Amino acid sequence: MPNVPPVFDGTPDRAFRPDRRGVLIGAVALVATSAHAGMPGGAAAPADAEPRIERMSAKFDRMVAPGAQVETVATGIRWAEGPVWVEAGQYLLFSDPPANIVRRWRKGGVAAPFLDPSGAGGTDPKLIREPGANGLTLDRTGKLLIANSGGRSIDRVDLATRRRETVVDRYRGKRFNSPNDMHVARDGTLYFTDPPYGLTEGDTSPLKELAVNGVYRLRPGGAVELLEGSLTRPNGIALSPDETRLYVSVSDETAPRIMVYDLGAKGVRNARVLLDAKAMKARGGAGLPDGMKVARDGTLICSVPGGMMFMTPDAEPLALVTTGAPIANCAFGEKGRALYMTANDRVLRLPLRAGWQS
Repeated sequence: MPNVPPVFDGTPDRAFRPDRRGVLIGAVALVATSAHAGMPGGAAAPADAEPRIERMSAKFDRMVAPGAQVETVATGIRWAEGPVWVEAGQYLLFSDPPANIVRRWRKGGVAAPFLDPSGAGGTDPKLIREPGANGLTLDRTGKLLIANSGGRSIDRVDLATRRRETVVDRYRGKRFNSPNDMHVARDGTLYFTDPPYGLTEGDTSPLKELAVNGVYRLRPGGAVELLEGSLTRPNGIALSPDETRLYVSVSDETAPRIMVYDLGAKGVRNARVLLDAKAMKARGGAGLPDGMKVARDGTLICSVPGGMMFMTPDAEPLALVTTGAPIANCAFGEKGRALYMTANDRVLRLPLRAGWQS
C-alpha cells in the first residue's frame, strides 16, 4: 500500500510531514510562483504567455517524451472547461460556462459553436452566474453527458441529432445547486459534484434548495445517492482504475485540497487528504484544485494552483504544466496519444507517448 497523508482534520493550517513528498510539493509551489510572477492574484496570463512543462521526476519521461511541447489549439474563450474527446468523430468538445456555449474543435480547424445555448437559456444574471454547461463526458453508448450548471441538472445529448434529455435534476425532491463535473464508471454508474458555483450568490442564493454541496452517485435505473455532504466546494471527480478509490477536488480558497475515499457498494469511507494545495496557493499559484483525470496506470492528472499536475497515486509530483493562469480541466484524446487541457481563455494539447494510456 502506498503511503497516504493523515486524515484531514478541518484545520486549514495543517501542514505536510517533512518527507520527500513534502519537499517535492514545496518545489511545485515555487514553480507555480515563478510561472506567473507579476500578475495580480495569478488570475490571468499575458496573451503571448507560452505554456511550459516543469519536469520533476524521470518517471514522467515514460509518459511525455523529453522535448515535447504544449501547443495552443483554440483561443478567445471566456472560460474554457469540460473537455471531452469524441473518438468516433475525431473531435474535441469543450464548454464555456459563462458564455453558455459548447464548442467543437477538429485538427486543422478552428473551434466553432456546437451547442448554443449549452445550458439554460434566458437566465437572470442576478441569480445565475454561469448559465452554460460545465463538465462534459460520454456515457457508455457514446452520448454526451452535460453537467448543466445553469439548468441545475445532468443532461444527455445525442451527438448526431443534438436532442437533449434530463437525466436527473433533484435529490429527494430538491433541485441541485449547479452540477459541475462527472465521471462514468465501467458499469454506467455516474458520479458527479454539485457546488454552488453557478449561483450568483453561492451558498446564500435564494435559489439554493439543498443544504449541502454534495458528491453524488447515480446507478443505472437507480435513485441518486449522496456520498459526501461535508465538503465546501467539491469540484473535479474521478475514480481509480480499479474503481475502489474516489478522488474529489475541493476548490476552497482557505483549504484547497484533493480528497481520496475508499469506495464500495455502500458508499465511501476512510476520507483523507491526498494533496494539500494550500502552500501552492499561498505562494501565488493561479487557480484552485479543479478538474482531473486518472490514467490506466493510476497516474493522476489534476488541476492545482499553478497549473496541471501529473502525480502518482500517493501524490508524488511528476511534472507541472504551467501557463501563468489557471488550468481548469483536462481530457485524454486520440486513443491516449494526447492530453487536452482547458486553460482559462484557451485550449492546450500535449502529445503523450503512444501506448502509455488509452
